[in-house]
Order: sequence, then C-alpha cells, then structure tokens
Amino acid sequence: MKLQINGDFREFNGPLTLSALVEILGLKPDRVAVELNRLIVAREHWPETNLREGDRLEMVQFVGGGSPGTSGLPRCDSGLKLLPCAMATSTGLR
Repeated sequence: MKLQINGDFREFNGPLTLSALVEILGLKPDRVAVELNRLIVAREHWPETNLREGDRLEMVQFVGGGSPGTSGLPRCDSGLKLLPCAMATSTGLR
C-alpha cells in the first residue's frame, strides 16, 4: 500500500491501521499528532482508523531538547507557519 507521509511516498504491507503505522515508524504515540487526508485524528481513534492506498498523512512528533533531523520522519518544508490563536482569530482564520 502506497501512503504519502509528510510529502514523501512510502510503501507498506496492508491492511494497516493508524496505530500500526505509528508503531512501524518507531514513533512514541504520546508524542505524535496525525492528520489524515487533512483531518486530525484523535489518538483514541488510531486503532480503528484503517489506512487506504493513496492516503495522505502529516505526522508531527513533539521533541524536547533534541537535535534537528533525529525524529525518523521524512522532512517536509511546506512553508506553512503556525499563528498564535489571537492572530488567527484577528485575521479571520479559525
């Protein structure tokens, strides 16, 4: 099964759940946020979230005090910037 993770295409043996993918990638579930096809998936739903051919995932690993490039996730510089809540609301973004 071909999945796009942080902009990079990767092949996996299916069927596969989101929980299984996080485990295969060697990520710590309590330190990862996942967006599947532009929707954030709550951690409690990962075991029941089946992945399909062509799914697009954005995975963010929270790291404290580490050095760049040690997360094991593919790098992707989309140019997107996070806005503080106050700025997002004042610009009409929600």
